[in-house]
Amino acid sequence: MSEQGWREFVQAEDLHDWVVLHGGPTAVYRVPSLASGAQLAEAIAGVPGLGPRTTIALTASALTVRLTRAVFGIEPDHVEVARAISAVARAHGVTADRAATQEVQFAVAAKPESLDVEFWRAVLGYAPLADDAGLDPLGHGSTFWAQELDPEKPLRHAMHVDVSVAREEGERRLAAALAAGGAIVEETNAPGSWILADRAGNKVCIAAWPDGAETPGWAAPEGDEGSG
Repeated sequence: MSEQGWREFVQAEDLHDWVVLHGGPTAVYRVPSLASGAQLAEAIAGVPGLGPRTTIALTASALTVRLTRAVFGIEPDHVEVARAISAVARAHGVTADRAATQEVQFAVAAKPESLDVEFWRAVLGYAPLADDAGLDPLGHGSTFWAQELDPEKPLRHAMHVDVSVAREEGERRLAAALAAGGAIVEETNAPGSWILADRAGNKVCIAAWPDGAETPGWAAPEGDEGSG
């Protein structure tokens, strides 16, 4: 796993449909019915190059395609696979909804000696994703990852939610959260990410960096908003 495949994907052209989330390239297509969505899913399933961690989820109004389950698990051939899927979607007369494309995961944080990845995999019925993470094998639930707390912090454990969105969606999601009563806790990595808290102090991170939103020390690739 490396950053190279991710960087190549976010810089590639003709990928307007796709948003790179924590779990990798994802597209949400609006469909008029469950039946038409099933037809589209069948056509996409026939695209060459789909890998073992490709997932397709269908509701009566949307079909979601995930090419992989880890942002640094993106391979060079995912660019052409994504383009082929977009072509199938166009042939079926459907359009992508980047604003609706998101992934929610939760971080289980603890002091290094107390991290317990195996417990969380067991209790959730999850499969390994990486040494510090797990995923729902059915592709329904949020992924989780284990985060080491600074040994100097007084806390022994903590949890927070990560919400990964399109790079042009990050500030809109931030504004909506603030309007709903949230507060910014940390914004030094904005617009790549913000840490917010609700009125009780529960924390959530809005992350747009996987889709190429600029963060200090790394310049987002050139191109318009739709080249994700």
